[in-house]
Amino acid sequence: MDLRGQVEKEAAAARAAVPALVDEAVGAALETAARLAGERRAALLEANRADVEAAPGLDPGTLDRLRLDDGRVDSLADQLAVMARAEPLERDAASWTLPNGLQVEERRIPIGVVGANFEARPGVAADVASQLLKSLNGCVLRTGGAALRTVTFLVDEVLRPALESAGLSAAAVGLVRSADRQGARVLVSLPRLVPLVILRGSGETTAELARLAAGNGVRTLAHAEGGGVLYVHSAASREKALAIAEASLDRLGVCNRLNLLLIDRAAGDLGAELLGLLEQRGIAVRDELGREWANDSNPSQVTVCYLGSAGEAIRVANDESSGLAAAIVTEDEAVAREFLNGYRGTAGFWNATTRFTDGFALTGAPETGINVDGTPGPRGPVTYRDLWLRQYRVVGDGTQAR
Repeated sequence: MDLRGQVEKEAAAARAAVPALVDEAVGAALETAARLAGERRAALLEANRADVEAAPGLDPGTLDRLRLDDGRVDSLADQLAVMARAEPLERDAASWTLPNGLQVEERRIPIGVVGANFEARPGVAADVASQLLKSLNGCVLRTGGAALRTVTFLVDEVLRPALESAGLSAAAVGLVRSADRQGARVLVSLPRLVPLVILRGSGETTAELARLAAGNGVRTLAHAEGGGVLYVHSAASREKALAIAEASLDRLGVCNRLNLLLIDRAAGDLGAELLGLLEQRGIAVRDELGREWANDSNPSQVTVCYLGSAGEAIRVANDESSGLAAAIVTEDEAVAREFLNGYRGTAGFWNATTRFTDGFALTGAPETGINVDGTPGPRGPVTYRDLWLRQYRVVGDGTQAR
């Protein structure tokens, strides 16, 4: 069977499994998946070691995203357990009666099968699958080739056995079982089977897939750009500014870390101290605005820009970044409100790091990705609470007519 046939088979099987998904059984399956991730830790880490060893020459950020360790396996299992216990999505959104007596209910119904194409980051497989199952959707996963062994283990030895243990079909979680990038192109070309695909990864690759999906009649939720903005105002606390900058750089291979540092010219010696902090951490300074870490082969860089006002910082944050997240450090509440009110990205922070731009951190549910689109729809961290279709149900008594 060719690659397209394989993906179609996985998608069709997931679609057939969807009608049996119910809240109680899905919760039980996710609880079991959390337990299996812990019990099968050694084999999971061995699969991951094989992936890491087979992928020499990766840049530091990509390698950081690929590698699992005991702590990350614990986090993966914990998030599955949290999802198991999370409140099911409320299906009844609203109800009302029209003057003619028609009773109208607004309902949230499952999408069906949702595809997900994501970077070589194994934990994303569990995050995305758990979100989609929790919203009573099936899924077909496609990971970067470097993580295929690890993700295959998670699907075949953790998620699918857990589904079966709860009386559900293992096929509800499908997988593109090929490292060939053509698998992603196939996934975004099946509108009848997979009407929505979540896209994560580097900017140009994701943009190309989004264009291909649009041409095939497939909708996408794209998470293509990363990079947080930090504006250090002249009224910033020195201690807070340094602490937040450091906290924003704890991991370089994540989308919400510090990418663009804006320093008020009136901040005095604090600017030099911030540059010293970057130097101590081995992070290169650049002055080219508008480039995101996701498009760079070396993520160990931060763009630094000096400016003269909060208004200028707002403009730069809006026009020269991805729109993912921006933070201001200041003790001046009026300036903080000005910055937050003017910023148009998905998350704004005052005296806090953009590293909290994360579904689990903000909402208690792991995200499928962070959508930075400037159009109506789920924006920011997308979780199971966003993955539904609106449906109206109308009941009459046979007497109503237009």
